[in-house]
Amino acid sequence: MQNAGKYIITLGIVFVIIGLLFYFAGNKLNWLGKLPGDIRLEKENFKFYFPITTLVLVTILINIIIKIFNFFK
Repeated sequence: MQNAGKYIITLGIVFVIIGLLFYFAGNKLNWLGKLPGDIRLEKENFKFYFPITTLVLVTILINIIIKIFNFFK
C-alpha cells in the first residue's frame, strides 16, 4: 500500500512540473497542437479536432522519459 502512495506523490509532482511548464512557457508551445497530421475540421456549427501527430510525439517522449527513469532505477 505504501508503494501506491509513492506513485501518487510522484504523479502529483509530475503534474505540478507540467503545470509550471505550461504556465511559464505556454506562449512558446503554440505549435504543439498544430503539427502536420493533426486533424481539424471546422464548420459553421461543428468543430472536430484530433491531434494524431501530437499524441504520437507525446507518447514517444513519455516512453523515453520512462526508459531513462528505469535505467537509473
